[in-house]
Amino acid sequence: MAIGFALLSISPLYEKTVYETLKNIPEIVEVHPLFGEYDILVKIKCENIDMIGEVVIKKIRSTKGVVDTKTLIGTKSLSGEV
Repeated sequence: MAIGFALLSISPLYEKTVYETLKNIPEIVEVHPLFGEYDILVKIKCENIDMIGEVVIKKIRSTKGVVDTKTLIGTKSLSGEV
């Protein structure tokens, strides 16, 4: 199992629409609105790292209102859980 996080920049007035769309993507297990440089943080859980990339490119970046993404790939946590 692979875990990724994506920081998203959203066009003004699209925040709620993008948030609702992201909640319906099965690989996205958490969606958090943010204040600051980025507008939304998502946690992505997939079988492998390549699938995380596919989710970001094909499902997140193709969502109307998403301007930019920054993707971070997680490693095993210090507790040994993924």
